[in-house]
Amino acid sequence: MSHQNNIYQQEGEDSYGTYGEGGGGFGYQADYPSQEEDAASDVTEGHDEEDQMYEGEYQGIPHPDEVKAAQRAARTKARAAGSGASELEELSEQYEDIMEDCGHGKFQWTLFMVLGLALMADGVECFVVAFVLPSAEKDLCLSNAEKGMLGLTVFLSMMVGAFLWGGLADKVGRRRCLIVALAINCVFSFLSSFAQGYGFFLVFRLLSGIGIGGTVPIVYSYFSEFLQMDKRGEHLSWLCMFWMTGGIYASFTAWGIIPRYGWGFSMGTEFQFHSWRVFVLVAALPAIASLVGLTFMPESPRFLLENGKHDEAWMILKQVHDTNWRAKGQPEKVFTVTHIKVPKTAEDEFIEIQSATGTAVQRWAVRSLTLCKLVLRNTASLLSAELRFATLFMAVIWFCMAFSYYGLSVWFPDMIRQLQYEEYQAKAKVFYKERVENFHFNFTLENQIHREGEYIHDRFIGIEMKSVKFEDSLFEDCHFEDIRSTDTVFENCTIKSTVFYDTDLWQEKFIDCKIENTTFEHNKHGCHLDTAEENDVLIYLVSFLGSLAVLPGNIISALFMDKIGRIKIIGGSMLISSGCTFFLFLSSSQSAIIALQCLFCGVSVAAWNGIEVVTVELYPASKRATAFGVLNALCKLAAVLGSSIFTSFVGITNLVPVLLSFTVLVCGGLVALKLPDTRDKVLL
Repeated sequence: MSHQNNIYQQEGEDSYGTYGEGGGGFGYQADYPSQEEDAASDVTEGHDEEDQMYEGEYQGIPHPDEVKAAQRAARTKARAAGSGASELEELSEQYEDIMEDCGHGKFQWTLFMVLGLALMADGVECFVVAFVLPSAEKDLCLSNAEKGMLGLTVFLSMMVGAFLWGGLADKVGRRRCLIVALAINCVFSFLSSFAQGYGFFLVFRLLSGIGIGGTVPIVYSYFSEFLQMDKRGEHLSWLCMFWMTGGIYASFTAWGIIPRYGWGFSMGTEFQFHSWRVFVLVAALPAIASLVGLTFMPESPRFLLENGKHDEAWMILKQVHDTNWRAKGQPEKVFTVTHIKVPKTAEDEFIEIQSATGTAVQRWAVRSLTLCKLVLRNTASLLSAELRFATLFMAVIWFCMAFSYYGLSVWFPDMIRQLQYEEYQAKAKVFYKERVENFHFNFTLENQIHREGEYIHDRFIGIEMKSVKFEDSLFEDCHFEDIRSTDTVFENCTIKSTVFYDTDLWQEKFIDCKIENTTFEHNKHGCHLDTAEENDVLIYLVSFLGSLAVLPGNIISALFMDKIGRIKIIGGSMLISSGCTFFLFLSSSQSAIIALQCLFCGVSVAAWNGIEVVTVELYPASKRATAFGVLNALCKLAAVLGSSIFTSFVGITNLVPVLLSFTVLVCGGLVALKLPDTRDKVLL
């Protein structure tokens, strides 16, 4: 197929090619059809608009088509008026006109689903380790330090991935980087489910997190470049809903899979595949589905234009136009654009080495080094004079929101566990100065405290000890065999002439004890799964309700994002969320904490939606994914700090979490009100 008209000038003073012909610079037909169907809200798409009367007709309110035509005419007039607009602004305005003519329809909704699955995979990743940890800590014999490191690794790896893939997406391409990032996530998620040791599991989850960390900055940048101005805020907000769906999917599947221990299998004693590993595999399905869908999606035409690839961009825009209008039953509409202005790319931007000047490894090394320099230079440009204040303000807002949101998201379930533990401890049975002789214990001992007891010639065989504590007690000539214990300790006890055979009562469970003539034989090695205690369904229920509570806030913010404005939604939601934190003082019961979590999540999601939309709109296409990646990396750092600080006060005081969350949310909300309104701004 020949594209003789797709030429761009590289000579003369203009560094752009031509877009259309004549003084206006556009190649549109004068009688281009009205786009009533496109201008209507997509919520009512499918209705017979010919049978409906525009409700503002008798009120003097202009029709959306008239508003859109007036906006286009104003942009055209501004371009014709003189050279006041920069080259970037000219390209942005022209691209906006093209997207308006392409319309919003089948293509955008298909891309919406594909990218939504990628965003859903990111949401799932945040929950995977938290859900599998109660089982994995027994299966992998994890210490408290190792559990903490595993939880920390999730956010740190996603932080690295956000920075890495965000920067590369502006230089290599949105689609290509997203495909590679999702592929890395899928591969190492699969491998982690089979890892039998802590070291391999940690490394595989680390690499999996680096892959999935690139989804958020790329997805929003990618999707925004297929949206016209009047659709951008609403549909980017709808896209945010997939992150919530990821939380629901993770909690629902974990609830249905992890407690089913019969779903696993084993191959001897060296290879165990329990049900939590099945969940890890199922958790990777959204990423796999998105990866398959992306193979059928094109690259962002705006990215291609920024890199001087005019013909490829033109073909993709024509594909978008034809797909949408065929789906709307109007295949006769023709893509009338003939030329698009293309920025002149620097000749030395990518260094190519001819095959005769070096080996393939040398050429790869130089290209990689050059790419790294370009990414770092692009990152540093976020602090340039024109972007410095926007970057600083957005960094404060992202940090404040993430610190409070993730800190409280971890604090809520930890507080529930603390209340459960306190309630459990309050029901403990206390035995004082009991004397037991020649008795055979063949039943489970649970939630008991034995003080100053004497046990003479007793046998403890084939039993479980759960939350049992012996204090200042005497064991003489006793026999312990085939014992499995959880949270069981012997403190300041005297143990004489006693045998421990095939038990997991190791020496660290004997605190300040006096042991005489006692033997430990064939101790149990490794760890065991406690099917009764390690999988409280309340853990999954809390996460499920917290994710579900986001739905109303997401819908409301999406519907009003373009009506109220991004800035008011961000500032208002953060300030309202700060007020919600004072209810933490009332969190004296499990039901109160769950209700408070739902309220906080439902309000704060509106702020998240606004933050992500504004981040897309504040930065030009050449820096959009980079900026989003840097800010999202900062978000993950704030999440680590917030969760670490908040959990350290669980069971101690609620005052510090209240004051911290209130302060940072108020600070972020006030800063947000200083941002410029980007609602009617053409995407640069």
